[in-house]
Amino acid sequence: QVQLVESGGGLVQAGGSLRLSCAASGRSLSSYAMGWFRQAPGKEREFVAASTRSRGSTLYADSVKDRFTVSRDNAQNTEYLQMDSLKPEDTAVYYCAARFGGGIATSRGNYAYWGRGTQVTVSS
Repeated sequence: QVQLVESGGGLVQAGGSLRLSCAASGRSLSSYAMGWFRQAPGKEREFVAASTRSRGSTLYADSVKDRFTVSRDNAQNTEYLQMDSLKPEDTAVYYCAARFGGGIATSRGNYAYWGRGTQVTVSS
């Protein structure tokens, strides 16, 4: 079993940046393909980004492409979501998730392990 904990959220002005962390314990993140999702007020949880188990390939939602970047620190057993040029519409609770599988998955149902989320609020 792997446990995931997100951190790094907060309040930021439009145009600013935040770096979210997804720290894993219990198992190595190298054993899982990873995904990021977000849920805004009044909205369904939506796909943000997903990586293969090897982290050799990452898919981003069109809404965040060229603004968000996924990276990994093997020594810290942590995955990061770097968010630049933030917009008010990026305001949401952000979740990281893990799945036992090697490929890209964009649906919530594909992921068995979830963090509890971290709030990101972007003001105008």
